Amino acid sequence: MIKRRDFVIGAGGAVAATALVCMPHIVRAADKLKAAWIYIGPTGDMGWSYQHDLGRQAVQKEFGDKVQTIKVESVPESADAERVLTKLAQDGAKIIFTTSFGYMEPTIKVAAQFPNVYFEHATGYNRAANVSTYAVRFYEGRTIQGTMAGMLTKSGIVGYVGSVPIPEVVGGIDAFTLAFRKIRPDGKIKVIYVNEWFNPGKEADAAKALLDQGADIMCQHTDSPAPVQTAEAAKAWSFGQSSDMAKFGPTHCVTSNVDNWTPYYIERVKLVLEGKWTSTDTWGGLAAGMLKIPAFNKNVPEKIREAGAKVEAEVKSGKRHPFAGPIKDQSGKEQVAMGDHLPDEKILGINWYVEGVEGDLPH
Repeated sequence: MIKRRDFVIGAGGAVAATALVCMPHIVRAADKLKAAWIYIGPTGDMGWSYQHDLGRQAVQKEFGDKVQTIKVESVPESADAERVLTKLAQDGAKIIFTTSFGYMEPTIKVAAQFPNVYFEHATGYNRAANVSTYAVRFYEGRTIQGTMAGMLTKSGIVGYVGSVPIPEVVGGIDAFTLAFRKIRPDGKIKVIYVNEWFNPGKEADAAKALLDQGADIMCQHTDSPAPVQTAEAAKAWSFGQSSDMAKFGPTHCVTSNVDNWTPYYIERVKLVLEGKWTSTDTWGGLAAGMLKIPAFNKNVPEKIREAGAKVEAEVKSGKRHPFAGPIKDQSGKEQVAMGDHLPDEKILGINWYVEGVEGDLPH
């Protein structure tokens, strides 16, 4: 898997740079390791939390009686997270996975109080001796989706349902737009943020509003299949998020970004069992197997499926970089020159839209 360096993230966010620290504690055969996960939504969301919980279940299956896995669903990104984490640590959890960006500060705070407990925070950037971070290069899948959307659209308008305007979401919108406009230079991306990760009602309303604005392609960075279902009802093409959402759009869901957390979770728990856990930072994409692209919908014309497969292979091999220049922002200012590409530290902190995205970026 690809390890991130310690980057400074944009304005106002500094990485807590730490050396890789090993705190040996070999779990004896008589012990049962407690491994816990906390989720922003219900595991029945069929998206983000569901996919993380598949990884938890895989850990239980892999290690059997050596491990007791615990899950806590629908934990708000607030003081509630701190209380839940504290209780899990007090109850003997040895490794705790905190699976939403807004859990970053509670994770760091509680980890400082329990130095012998290992914490793993998804999509964050603050680390400590007993805190690791991990994420998927979601934007790589957007390059595939944007290419196919550019070939499928008739109106030239894409609707994009966003959760909250943090870099991982903004970067996905930008990567999608860059690929889309290589095929459809006059194309437009209309974004509506629901300011939540999981709210099917709001997600559906946003998708309906975007369809009413002329979108014939629906993309999302939210946790429920509501945008895919809404697009399916309108016979508009869509792309799922986090999990394979094909069953919610059997005729018009083109494909999905699928986050494959299982190998990472098994490896991290294995390291605890062996007393080899260290604080690390992992950022994996297609090449690392942390991002998967399911088979394309058979209703998509063959030449478009072939184009999607070609882009997937190019991104996976490194032949194509999703943020290769030239790239201009909304104002027309060049951000990346021809022959160059946006480096990882800039992708991690991206807080601007590329040309083709309509509206202002909320701050």
